[in-house]
Amino acid sequence: MEVTCLLLLALIPFHCRGQGVYAPAQAQIVHAGQACVVKEDNISERVYTIREGDTLVLQCLVTGHPRPQVRWTKTAGSASDKFQETSVFNETLRIERIARTQGGRYYCKAENGVGVPAIKSIRVDVQYLDEPVLTVHQTVSDVRGNFYQEKTVFLRCTVNSNPPARFIWKRGSDTLSHSQDNGVDIYEPLYTQGETKVLKLKNLRPQDYASYTCQVSVRNVCGIPDKAITFRLTNTTAPPALKLSVNETLVVNPGENVTVQCLLTGGDPLPQLQWSHGPGPLPLGALAQSGTLSIPSVQARDSGYYNCTATNNVGNPAKKTVNLLVRSMKNATFQITPDVIKESENIQLGQDLKLSCHVDAVPQEKVTYQWFKNGKPARMSKRLLVTRNDPELPAVTSSLELIDLHFSDYGTYLCVASFPGAPVPDLSVEVNISSETVPPTISVPKGRAVVTVREGSPAELQCEVRGKPRPPVLWSRVDKEAALLPSGLPLEETPDGKLRLEHVSRDMSGTYRCQTARYNGFNVRPREAQVQLNVQFPPEVEPSSQDVRQALGRPVLLRCSLLRGSPQRIASAVWRFKGQLLPPPPAVPVAAEAPDHSELRLDAVTRDSSGSYECSISNDVGSATCLFQVSAKAYSPEFYFDTPNPTRSHKLSKNYSYVLQWTQREPDAVDPLLNYRLSVRQLNQHNAMVKAIPVRRVEKGQLLEYILTDLRVPHSYEVRLTPYTTFGAGDMASRIIHYTEPINSPNLSADNTCHFEDEKICGYTQDLTDNFDWTRQNALTQNPKRSPNTGPPTDISGTPEGYYMFIETSRPRELGDRARLVSPLYNASAKFYCVSFFYHMYGKHIGSLNLLVRSRNKGALDTHAWSLSGNKGNVWQQAHVPINPSGPFQIIFEGVRGSGYLGDIAIDDVTLKKGECPRKQMDPNKVVVMPGSGAPRQPHPQLWGPMVIFLLALQR
Repeated sequence: MEVTCLLLLALIPFHCRGQGVYAPAQAQIVHAGQACVVKEDNISERVYTIREGDTLVLQCLVTGHPRPQVRWTKTAGSASDKFQETSVFNETLRIERIARTQGGRYYCKAENGVGVPAIKSIRVDVQYLDEPVLTVHQTVSDVRGNFYQEKTVFLRCTVNSNPPARFIWKRGSDTLSHSQDNGVDIYEPLYTQGETKVLKLKNLRPQDYASYTCQVSVRNVCGIPDKAITFRLTNTTAPPALKLSVNETLVVNPGENVTVQCLLTGGDPLPQLQWSHGPGPLPLGALAQSGTLSIPSVQARDSGYYNCTATNNVGNPAKKTVNLLVRSMKNATFQITPDVIKESENIQLGQDLKLSCHVDAVPQEKVTYQWFKNGKPARMSKRLLVTRNDPELPAVTSSLELIDLHFSDYGTYLCVASFPGAPVPDLSVEVNISSETVPPTISVPKGRAVVTVREGSPAELQCEVRGKPRPPVLWSRVDKEAALLPSGLPLEETPDGKLRLEHVSRDMSGTYRCQTARYNGFNVRPREAQVQLNVQFPPEVEPSSQDVRQALGRPVLLRCSLLRGSPQRIASAVWRFKGQLLPPPPAVPVAAEAPDHSELRLDAVTRDSSGSYECSISNDVGSATCLFQVSAKAYSPEFYFDTPNPTRSHKLSKNYSYVLQWTQREPDAVDPLLNYRLSVRQLNQHNAMVKAIPVRRVEKGQLLEYILTDLRVPHSYEVRLTPYTTFGAGDMASRIIHYTEPINSPNLSADNTCHFEDEKICGYTQDLTDNFDWTRQNALTQNPKRSPNTGPPTDISGTPEGYYMFIETSRPRELGDRARLVSPLYNASAKFYCVSFFYHMYGKHIGSLNLLVRSRNKGALDTHAWSLSGNKGNVWQQAHVPINPSGPFQIIFEGVRGSGYLGDIAIDDVTLKKGECPRKQMDPNKVVVMPGSGAPRQPHPQLWGPMVIFLLALQR
């Protein structure tokens, strides 16, 4: 189809560069949130300090080709914090309202399949300061209820903070210090890790009765203000004391209204009262007010311990506890125990027999039991004994023992449990003793020993119990790795012996045990049986989806494997091509094992045989499908994102050019590439310019370039690139080229000296990965309190208005801290360049000045081009540094802090020119002497006029 060209694009033939452009991942963590400070600790680990409640923002900047993927993880924090994982380029980790438990080490892992992954970490230190707590204590021997004179008093101040807090004690408005007189000591107790300070007042004097303030501070770190708490000590100061209006154990009937008063009998200042319930909160409807607790219409569920606590920060809190017991009874059970001495499990005449009866009651010890035989009260005799506490049975269990069982002892026995005089209904349980009363047997019905169901269906496991009386059945799992039943309980009771399961899943498969319960039956060895549950589920296969590329004419083997399923065998395997059924693959010999996979072999990849292949594997329950996409088309190109904005500008024509760069993914997987189809379309326009770009042999890692010209300012464009082989079109890749307003930056074809006179500093930027920044200043803006004997008084021109760039090495800078100033990106249009600049290195503690070249052709790579260290005097000196970049590049001025604060370094008048540096370098002794020395200085070069270039921002 004919395409109309509206963009007037001139497409210049492309160039190929050598192999090796594939670069391993590199990563760097930068912060963009509310950081208080980012510093290096003593093991060169970056530490990000942030205030609790602020927003944490960490960004992982990555380079490498192909573009790396990013994954964030965290360690050294709270065990409840889960790992955070992502797979997004330049992923930003953001945590709103960060908590103290979220501090720790955060890792950024970048990988792109080339070399080893890059892993960087940063430690996040969360800062906080809680409200302090002040408590007052006496020595144990001094406790008399009041704080009389000539007694020792301790004021203990405790606070949680990070970093450790500083404590200041004050009496009134006067600050106290350790041992300022014989009556005051200030010390830190053992094992408190700096979180507690104690003010000790020895042998109280009249002047010691005053207001005391504990002020805590973290020295305004992260802007956290100081906090304080005040306590007034008087001669009546005393710890709290309590008494209750009821006994410590209170037994009530259900439905009654309960009122408990907690009365203060001492304490100055006036203590605060608080009621609590254990376990759980206060009952719904309960009202706690002024030491009085009211519970209307109390119920059995309201039983428990109720605590009244009084606190006034003097001594220990006073606590009184009421154990509220609401009368109740439930779960009446019985047991039949044949003669234990004769080790019998059956009821036999002439042997002993014991009937036991128990109820769960509150209070348990207040329950009374009565026994009846055939409706009449049982009479005690030598052969009939009633006991209340059998050591072999639960507490408060009533037992009726029949000695030397006679035929006349057969009958119906009734056990009645009651609370005398309480409106709680009685509970009873009936036991029939006769010749037909026999211990239980348990078995699995025929054909029910193995239960097979499909996943998602209901299942019923059954065990039959015979005997009289018939006890309930307890179910449990036999498998050690699955100790709990699907209900989440280790045991489950079923009165009819059937365990019903809804919506069974594959993890429910296994062996289940059924056994007789001892209560409501014979107290003998449990009878048990087992049932096997098999849950059938459809197969799981791999690969679920696979992209298969192969050159034309070459064979391909497609394999679909059964990972798991129940039953674990392939009942059938069906292959389809583009939805059409294919002949079945060759059958497996009968003698061979059942196969766990199915294979399809294509003798040769052709245009006709390319397409979608499906393999459906079934196992009598369901089926799963492997999907294969077979073709000989080429993989997509990979745009070279690590070269930012390789552009050329055309100021007069309002056009700009773009150097498109890419590599070809796996070019050897298919037939050799013949050409690329390039489509360029202005955004918001429908028509595009299409052109074929012929190629010879494209190798893996080879960098290809194509120059797009006459792109109109300020429009953006969509570029599509499609590889072609003898098979036809391959996978297309696209990207967007944006035009952005340029900044002032040097034009290498003109006078391009940067004097740093403009605030944009010629397009230079501060590196985000260093420790601190370069500063722009002149003689009029510099700090008048700057340390003497360091730094220049003016720029190279000697005028107070002239600006220069310098590093300030005073606190908080430390030895080895680095500041980096990065130039704009230059396209390499010449083989050699010369960087000329003036430097000023004057001071006792001068560190180092380094010039680095950052190549952006094959991943960002910094190389040292020039370095100088130490004090060079109060003079400006010039350096000429030759560089030969292999591709787009930047220059970096790196200032390194020395051993002290007298180490300021400055630079000025930076020039970058094509060609080699002068053969005859400037004599180092021929320097610019600073004004006031009487010596001549080098004339100042003319200011270069700002030139505008156009930059492009890449969009992923």
